[in-house]
Amino acid sequence: METTRQRIAATLREGPATASDLGESLSLPTPVVYDHLEHVSRSIDDDDGDERFLVAPPECRDCGFDGFDDPVNEPSRCPECRSERIAEPAFVIR
Repeated sequence: METTRQRIAATLREGPATASDLGESLSLPTPVVYDHLEHVSRSIDDDDGDERFLVAPPECRDCGFDGFDDPVNEPSRCPECRSERIAEPAFVIR
């Protein structure tokens, strides 16, 4: 039986997904998924294998800002224009 983190990693090996996508497919709340993603990213990066944990950063839908300081997080507001219309980050393991 796989752990939650192993299931998240397996899903991300199939293709990109947001935390909301993962939460929906694994029946987990989105904040819990973000906690697991932190650990999955560290385990992939610590592993000496060829895999990489990649993040398409969140992006403001109003001004296009994508320089958020923590890409493995869902910001609530854009620091540039203060918009709350932020596209979720997407994750993948390649």
